[in-house]
Amino acid sequence: MVRGHHFRPEGGKQMKSLFQQDLKVANVGLQGFADNIAAAGSQVSHLSWAPPAGADAALGWKLACLVGDARIEEANRIAYERYLAAQPRLVDLVLAKDAIAGLAQGERRILHSGPPIAWADMCGPQQGAITGAILYEGWADSLDAAEKMAASGKVALEPCHHHGAVGPMAGIISPSMPVWVVENADRGNRAYCNLNEGLGKVLRFGANSTEVIERLRWLGGEFFTTMQVAVRGLSDANLKPLMAQALHMGDELHNRNAAASALLFKRFTMALLASKVDSAAIQRALAFVAGNDHFFLNISMAACKSMTDAAHGVPGSSMVTVMARNGVNFGIRLSGTGDQWFQASANPVDGLYFPGYTVEDAAADLGDSAITETNGLGGFAMAASPAIVQFVGGTPADATANSRRMLSITLGSNPAFTLPPLNFGGTPAGIDARLVADSGVLPIINTGIAHRKAGVGQIGAGITTAPMACFNEAIAALAAELDAIAAGKGSAA
Repeated sequence: MVRGHHFRPEGGKQMKSLFQQDLKVANVGLQGFADNIAAAGSQVSHLSWAPPAGADAALGWKLACLVGDARIEEANRIAYERYLAAQPRLVDLVLAKDAIAGLAQGERRILHSGPPIAWADMCGPQQGAITGAILYEGWADSLDAAEKMAASGKVALEPCHHHGAVGPMAGIISPSMPVWVVENADRGNRAYCNLNEGLGKVLRFGANSTEVIERLRWLGGEFFTTMQVAVRGLSDANLKPLMAQALHMGDELHNRNAAASALLFKRFTMALLASKVDSAAIQRALAFVAGNDHFFLNISMAACKSMTDAAHGVPGSSMVTVMARNGVNFGIRLSGTGDQWFQASANPVDGLYFPGYTVEDAAADLGDSAITETNGLGGFAMAASPAIVQFVGGTPADATANSRRMLSITLGSNPAFTLPPLNFGGTPAGIDARLVADSGVLPIINTGIAHRKAGVGQIGAGITTAPMACFNEAIAALAAELDAIAAGKGSAA
C-alpha cells in the first residue's frame, strides 16, 4: 500500500499492457531526442520549440506585453492596408543622379546594399564592386587607385535604403548608372533599382575586370537610351498583375524570374517596334534582355520596395518593412521604429556551388534582394517555384511547406499574389517581428552566393534565413518607443 492509497492490481495490468504496445512519441524541443527515438525503431513526431526571445526573461516579458497590444494591432492594420493597396508602376529609366537626390549633389557618393558599414569592415565582393564603380565613374584610372580612394574616405558610401533604393548582392548604385523608377500609384512614393547585368562575373557579385566595366558602359550608354524609350512607351506600366501572372508560371520573383522577364520582354518589344529607335540598337538591347532570365529581378526589387515603403512609418507598428544584408551584417527595419537598423551577423547560405567552389569560398549573406521576401515573395513564395529547393536537395513538398510555415510569422496573406499549390491562397506577407521572436520561426530567403574575395563573382545560389537577434533587438526598441509615446516623450516613427 502506498501512503493513503490502496494498490489496485488492474492498474499494474494496464501499465504492463501499455509497455507491450508500439510506442508513439511526441518530442518537444531538441531534435536530438527525436532522432534517438527514431533510431530505436519507434514512431516519433517532433515539434520544434525554443523559449521565446532567445530565453531572455526580461525581453520575453516585454514581448508578452506587446502581444495583443491594441496600439500595435491598430498600427499594424494601417501599415498592412497601405501595403496591400500599393500599386507599383514602372514609370521611367533614368540616370541615378537625375532621380536620387543624394547622388545629384556633385559629391562623390556610391550606394551599397544592406545596413550601414565602413569600407574597412566590408566583405570582399562589396569592396570589389565599389572599386569597379569608381572606375566606371572615371574617378580613378586603376583598381589600385580606386581602392585607395575608397579607403581614404574620398567617396561617400551609404546604404541604398537611405535613398529610397535597392540593389542586389553588393547593391552598387553610382551617379552615372541607369536606375529603374517604380512609383506606387496609391501613395505616390517612388523606389529605384539599378540594371541587371546577367549572371557570372558581374559587378554585383564583386567582379570588376575590364569586361565587367565595358559591359556597364554599354548598359549606361546605348542600352540605356534604347530602353528608356521602351519604358516611356509602355502601353501597360502596371507591375502587380505581371508579377502575379509570373507566380503562376513558376517564378518566385527573387531567384527565379524567367517568366516575369519574358512577360516584360513582350511589353518592351511592342513599345520599341512602335518607336523610331535605330533597328540595330533595338536588336542589341532586346537580345540582351532575352538572354538574361534574371533581368526582371531588379524591377521586382524596386516594386517590392515601393510596396513595403508604403507601410513604413506607422507609429507602433511591428511590421517589418526592410530586410537587407551587406555580406557582414543582416539588418531589418520596422514600420513603427522609423529609420533605426537592427543588426546581427549575416548567416551563411546553404546552397549549390558551381564546380570548383565550396562553402569555404563563399561570402556571407549579401544584398538588398531580401526586399522580395519582406514583400512576401522569394522564399515566402517558394510553393510557386519548387525548382528553387533543388539548390539544397529539397522537394516540391519542401517548397510548399516553406511557404506555409511563413504564414505563422506574417500579418496575413496578399490576395494579389496567389500560389496554386496553396489552393490559390495568397503569399504570406507582412512579417510581424513579434511573431518571429515568439515562435522562433525565421524568415526564409532565396539568394545568390558571391565569392568572399573581390573580383571573382558568383559561385552558386541557395537558401538562408534571417538571424533571430535582429528581431529580438527590434522588439526591445519597439517596446521602448511605445513606452515613450505613453509618457508623451516620443514618436514611434
